[in-house]
Amino acid sequence: MRRFFQICKKEFTSYFVSPIAYIVMAIFLLVTGWFFFTTFFLFDQASLRNFFSLLPLIFSFVIPAVTMRLFAEEINIGSYETLMTLPLSPLDVILGKFFAAVFFVVVLLIPTLAYAVCIAFIGDLDWGPVIGGYAGAVLLGAAFSAVGLLASALTRNQIIAFIVAMAICFALTLIDKMLVFLPLAALDFFQYLGVGVHFENISKGIIDSRDILYFVSLCFIGLYSTRLVLQEKN
Repeated sequence: MRRFFQICKKEFTSYFVSPIAYIVMAIFLLVTGWFFFTTFFLFDQASLRNFFSLLPLIFSFVIPAVTMRLFAEEINIGSYETLMTLPLSPLDVILGKFFAAVFFVVVLLIPTLAYAVCIAFIGDLDWGPVIGGYAGAVLLGAAFSAVGLLASALTRNQIIAFIVAMAICFALTLIDKMLVFLPLAALDFFQYLGVGVHFENISKGIIDSRDILYFVSLCFIGLYSTRLVLQEKN
């Protein structure tokens, strides 16, 4: 566990050494703030539903930018081989990098709590869906981080890692929006495959074990696939 925490701390700290983290945070807050405040007064409702409805799409672009360097940079400069010679297990490295990305997603979300505080001053805010929405946002961020970690392990080029992760996350976000083009027999399967319905349920304050299992399974598949990819590189 000590080695895992060392990797996690190192990776999380490294986000704030380069300007990439601050650029990603600034873009995320500008985009979410713009869409939130431009639509808030149109619906006359004291809720964060509009903010959470946009989050899967925004995360599809933001999370790949957060994870693209995690393995690709080390593979490119050759430090990954050095890392593997240290008394660390591949699981320590993978989980350390994964949780560093998840913690960074949490840091991204913390400033957006100001939206909830503003609404609470204006109207009678129901905090149940707000808490559920943020819990769902962390699960969504974790699932996309696992996908991004896999994409970063596949290539030494950070731009390619970003594009691959973005394409997968974008597909998972939009797949349940394209159900009208799919055959009826496959609707249930593809609806379950998309992140939209699962995130929407949690963001409404509905805690369903199937939705939790979906995000946990997505994390497991992403992390296990990353382990297999790195095993082939050794």
